[in-house]
Amino acid sequence: MTTTDSTSFGTSILFFLNGEKVVIESPDLDLTLLQYLRNTGLTGTKLGCGEGGCGACTVMVSRYDVEQGKVTHASVNACLAPLYTVDGKHVMTVEGLGTSANPHPVQERIALLHGSQCGFCTPGFVMSLYTLLRNNPNPTEREIEECFDGNLCRCTGYRPILDAAKTFADQAWKRGAAVVNSDGSVKAVSKSEQEQEKGCGIDGCCRLQKPKEPTFAVHEPTAPFKGEGEAAALALATPSPSASSPSSSSPPRSSSSASASCCGGKASGTAACCKAEAVAPEDAAAENQAEIDKQLVIAKFKRYEPTQELIFPPFLIRYAKGTTAQTEGEAQMRPLKIVAKEPATSWCQRFYRPLTLTGLLAVLEEHPDAKLVAGNSEVGVEIKLKRSKFETQVYVSDIPELQRITEHADSDSVSFGANMTLARFEHELERLIAKHGAQRTQNFAALRENLRYFAGNQIRNVATIAGNVVTASPISDLNPVFLAADARVVLVSSSSAAAEKATREVRMSEFFLGYRRTAMRRGEAMLAIRVPLNAAGECVRAFKQAKRKDDDIAIVTCGLRVRINSATRAVEEAAFAFGGMAPTTVLATRTAQSVGGRAWGDAATLDAMLAACQDEMRLDYAVPGGMAEYRTALTTSFLLKFWAAACAALGVAGNGGFGGGLAAEMAADDAPREVSKGAQEYAPVGDRAVVGKGVAHLSALKQTTGEARYVDDMPPLQGELHMALVLSERAHAHVVGIDATEALQRAGVRRVLTARDVPGENVWNVFRDEEILPTREVHYVGQPLALVVADSLKAAQDATRAVRVEYAELPAVLGVREAARAGAWFAEERRLQNGDVDAALAEADVALAGESYCGPQEHFYLEPMGAVAVPRGEGDELDVFASTQNPTEAQMVCAEALGVAASRIVCHVKRMGGGFGGKES
Repeated sequence: MTTTDSTSFGTSILFFLNGEKVVIESPDLDLTLLQYLRNTGLTGTKLGCGEGGCGACTVMVSRYDVEQGKVTHASVNACLAPLYTVDGKHVMTVEGLGTSANPHPVQERIALLHGSQCGFCTPGFVMSLYTLLRNNPNPTEREIEECFDGNLCRCTGYRPILDAAKTFADQAWKRGAAVVNSDGSVKAVSKSEQEQEKGCGIDGCCRLQKPKEPTFAVHEPTAPFKGEGEAAALALATPSPSASSPSSSSPPRSSSSASASCCGGKASGTAACCKAEAVAPEDAAAENQAEIDKQLVIAKFKRYEPTQELIFPPFLIRYAKGTTAQTEGEAQMRPLKIVAKEPATSWCQRFYRPLTLTGLLAVLEEHPDAKLVAGNSEVGVEIKLKRSKFETQVYVSDIPELQRITEHADSDSVSFGANMTLARFEHELERLIAKHGAQRTQNFAALRENLRYFAGNQIRNVATIAGNVVTASPISDLNPVFLAADARVVLVSSSSAAAEKATREVRMSEFFLGYRRTAMRRGEAMLAIRVPLNAAGECVRAFKQAKRKDDDIAIVTCGLRVRINSATRAVEEAAFAFGGMAPTTVLATRTAQSVGGRAWGDAATLDAMLAACQDEMRLDYAVPGGMAEYRTALTTSFLLKFWAAACAALGVAGNGGFGGGLAAEMAADDAPREVSKGAQEYAPVGDRAVVGKGVAHLSALKQTTGEARYVDDMPPLQGELHMALVLSERAHAHVVGIDATEALQRAGVRRVLTARDVPGENVWNVFRDEEILPTREVHYVGQPLALVVADSLKAAQDATRAVRVEYAELPAVLGVREAARAGAWFAEERRLQNGDVDAALAEADVALAGESYCGPQEHFYLEPMGAVAVPRGEGDELDVFASTQNPTEAQMVCAEALGVAASRIVCHVKRMGGGFGGKES
């Protein structure tokens, strides 16, 4: 029997979904958690980008961490999480929180404070905020903003979403601008009083008595969440004296006797200060009506009670600890080995989930080329975009030995477990900085700085240190810092002869061998990474330049370190590491040598360093990724920035003006952004019922609870087929031929349709100048060439890559100016004109002439394009359910393409997940 014989493994996974136990025998290895959820009817979790970038698919995954001895909650992108990763975990979706009739406070507040518009992204925002509250019932406003860094919204705008979310903040009670009287009436406090941060001005005023922070037990609550309905006790009503935790949106009651001049909130029988002067909404005509309306809504919110959340299933704690009662039939957590049901078409043919390091090494001994998977943020995207196949995959996130942290007193270094998530890595870095002080932990501070802008919360919650190191990305955010810090990668393998683990350390400077290639041997796994503590006279910084600050891949990134002799200022050691400048993360060795022994702070040292860097980091014009000059300029800019920062940190007066002044200016540029602020303003509109008033739209609660249905949420119909597009790989070319022979031979493929299969007119668009499927010529990359129809979406998508298209390249015109020089004008001039434009310009006092040029822009909406066509069963009648902004045009184009009367086509549009004109035609 081999070390990985199937008799020692289980083949089923067990998890809880919204409080209900689920057991799946031999799950589909290609199935993601998102696909499973949607297939089971939980369509509130949406499919947006499918790459972990938009957050529409966010769910909360809870697990019992045996090493830390506690339950942890994490927001996760379900689109990237393989189904097999949830074994032993509890998955919560937006449907598990509440319903539109009885919503969870998170759902209610986002809905009633206008935090949804199209609503497609809304469930993701709900789940991100819910996860934050499960981990921290009293978050700060900054923590609330940061919890959304993996969620995108295209149409609502972030102000109303943050307005709703910040009602849960620990300081929210200080901004209360509405009070509820004992008779249930609501009064809005004047704007001038809102601005009085000292309440009535008396020490101990009841309006400013911050409540005692509630203490939550380590164990999970014992009762599920029970909604209180629309007639719930108002959040700003007087709290019960016995309440242990006040509403996060209500002003507190003073628990001690108040000053003789202040009643402590007791005399009036309300939560308001007796000295505070309130005005009714009808008397506040001069106030901002939007703010008044908002506070009146806030006053009626449900109280948020953290103790009433759904508990983490106690069984899963025993399951994780391995203490389940097997004699009573309880399942036991076991290593997994699952074989694909359809190996020929599966991305993964064989899957292992070991529970110990020894088990992992045993699997690698038999399958030395297996792909190790943790967060799946890299492998999942490779499968989706590159259609990569990994015959054997090993899931390593349930191995405690790979998640430990060890401080080495003998070597002044700290080892971080290779499979530690980046979210926990960031937390541990902060803990170590507080423990050892700023000077000793400059490497850690630089790593933490880059983690601030690394992806989004959902990715950091599952992505690991090893995933970033071993993938050897040339634009990694962390590898330049590891390289500059002279970190060591600890590798482990199985030594069959000695029946023990064999470990070795590799310096980061020797670890990267080429593009996506490392010094790891077959059968090895990364055990940890050892990062040194810093010495006196040392300064470390990390910089990154991307197209946007947060959640974006780097153009150039770097880790920069220097150590000087404090007495002489002579440079004793320097390491400048750059990403985005070569096929691997590289050390600028000649640049570091140029400052060796020189006095840090001298202008000559700076000049030599910048000149050496410019020469060493020079890129060819045709370098992959482009922007050769810009990227080279970034390296010297980063060095100059580092020079100023190091001079200030090391107490060196930099010559040439590059000292403290520039350092302070640069530090201000890099300072964390302030908590965002925003306001809406509109005037009172009188006695109108709805128009001009802040009324939540009718679908708001359906969107926050996941009940709102979009096209892709429709349940499948009997006999439903799926269609995928064959897209052009050329921008301008003749289509010589399309060969679908191989595609038609694949299982489940029914038809491959081309232009000659269109029964009616093969033209469309506003000006009827574009073919639906091209007959001879393609005009852009991504233009649909053919349609593959199959029994499943996966079969259709896979078959598109088996359709062979032969092209004949045509001359290309690559820009507007080039087109003008070539005389490549549109034959028909289209213009919008009102009056005599030429005469108006001739009579104008001043006429400005010139040109404006801008490059292309990327445009997206959260909901992908989608449609369902359903034959009615009577002749050529057809129902079309589409995500379109123009149902009339959709009806007409379908009718013309099919060659039938428009009356035979009925186009249905329930709602869209964003459009912005992109779904107009």
